[in-house]
Amino acid sequence: MTDMVHQLHGYRRTRAEIIHRLLDHLSMSQTYVWQSLDLAPQFPELWKFLDFWNCEIEGLIPSVKVVGTHVIKPPCTRVIKHSLTIH
Repeated sequence: MTDMVHQLHGYRRTRAEIIHRLLDHLSMSQTYVWQSLDLAPQFPELWKFLDFWNCEIEGLIPSVKVVGTHVIKPPCTRVIKHSLTIH
C-alpha cells in the first residue's frame, strides 16, 4: 500500500527513540531514532523492527520512547481579527 492509503486506514507518522547499550560496553548508551508510518496503539511496524533488533543486533534496549502524529488531519481554520499591510 502507498503512504496515502496507510494514512487513510489510520496509520500515523511514528517516531521511536531507542536507547541501547552494547554488550561490550554496558556503561555506555547510544540513541537510535526510528521513524515510519505505524498503526497506534499496537505499533506492528515498530514491533517488527524491535524483533529484528533483538535477533540480529547485539545490544540491550533498556528504553523506547514513542511519539506519533496524524499526517492527514481535518482542515484547521482560524479567524484573524486584524490585518496589516506593509509596502
